[in-house]
Amino acid sequence: MKYTQLDIPDIILIQPQVFGDHRGFFMETFRDDEFNLKVTHKKNISSVTFVQDNHSKSSQGILRGLHYQIKKPQGKLVRVISGEVFDVAVDIRKSSPFFGKWTGATLSAENKKMLWIPPGFAHGFYVLSQDAEFTYKCTDYYAPEHERHILWNDPSIAIDWPIIPGTSPILSQKDEHGSTLGNAEVFA
Repeated sequence: MKYTQLDIPDIILIQPQVFGDHRGFFMETFRDDEFNLKVTHKKNISSVTFVQDNHSKSSQGILRGLHYQIKKPQGKLVRVISGEVFDVAVDIRKSSPFFGKWTGATLSAENKKMLWIPPGFAHGFYVLSQDAEFTYKCTDYYAPEHERHILWNDPSIAIDWPIIPGTSPILSQKDEHGSTLGNAEVFA
């Protein structure tokens, strides 16, 4: 697998090696030994352990995010197994030189790329295809009492979402009522 740091160096785009022919394809989507070597290298952490896998399906135009857990923060290894999304991570670690900055990547079943988002980031995605199935491994369990939301369109973050022209994103009620970054609980 190829590991590439994005604009925020803690966010890593992962491109698996795909072996394919007229019958289909094969690829490894996760190897603990390789992942931990590449992700923890020079990051002052010993290893990453995943405890929960999630799978969601969303229709075109749905925007989920920006979500995080203030206690029991989750690192996420995300990928799309059907369709295409624009995936975003926002650094909400006050001590980081990248605090309030975002980075993103297009993930699709076709490009097979994955994104590593460590704890300390808010996460969201926007569905570009007719529908998309999204899977992710988490480093801690879902804890709804600690879940927080930052507005997807907070002007202080200014995410350049590729919203389909002539439409508005479809949001959940909790995402419609997220906090601005300035009012959000963030990490030290």
